Amino acid sequence: MVSFANAKINIGLQVLRRREDGYHDLETVFYPLRVYDVLEVVAASETRFIPSGLPIPGEGNDNLCLKAYELLRQAHNLPPVHIYLHKSIPIGAGLGGGSADAAFLLKLINQQFALGLSEPELIAYARRLGADCAFFIRNRPVFATGIGDVFQDVALDLSSYHLVLVKPDIHVATAEAYATVMPNPVGGQLQAAIARPVSAWRDAVVNDFEVGIFEKYPEIARVKALLYEQGALFAAMSGSGSSVYGVFNEQVELAGLDPGYKVFYIDNEQNLRW
Repeated sequence: MVSFANAKINIGLQVLRRREDGYHDLETVFYPLRVYDVLEVVAASETRFIPSGLPIPGEGNDNLCLKAYELLRQAHNLPPVHIYLHKSIPIGAGLGGGSADAAFLLKLINQQFALGLSEPELIAYARRLGADCAFFIRNRPVFATGIGDVFQDVALDLSSYHLVLVKPDIHVATAEAYATVMPNPVGGQLQAAIARPVSAWRDAVVNDFEVGIFEKYPEIARVKALLYEQGALFAAMSGSGSSVYGVFNEQVELAGLDPGYKVFYIDNEQNLRW
């Protein structure tokens, strides 16, 4: 059985405070993005994680997909499996690819082995894997608070726009990004800002990670400036970076980018090309 795990972008991200458990309270809007990894689970004599596509840093046995499988195996006596992951979502990009893979694996195993887990039960498992994972169980636009795992539905639909995602040849680790950010306990602006027209977001919707990351990696700031120069209604870094996206009224072909950057185009019919 095969599943397609999509990425997400953050539309605004406010870091409110550091918590005693080491996480941070934040406010953000998660929006699903039609850029996909491909997952397949096959019954086998022993459990193995078999990646392809983009290289995945770290040891294979630390992958979140294996951790997701192990959570369900312990609770439901699952048989051994081979987990195939073809990686297309850029890593270290603020797109939640690893979290998406883990969450979609939970859903895939639930379906493949007829476990009968409800959505709230799957969300509970996903929360144990990482802050972003729970979002991908429901996988629809939400206003997120807490550590990014408390959700409120938001009426947001960008399907009539053209989206462009640019991934510079830079990897930003989450811990590195948090080391650059200055928490601001005054939140509450994002929900009101996101209700405004997209053309009004530029001065109202902010990502608190941009200041520190742009100072450290001015190339990422230049990508955002380029998107605006070429007609974006709104442009921002996603999550803790390094990817930057732009929202356009019309189809655009970006010029002036470093040839080593990855560029994904999603048109208003939700077709993807890169």
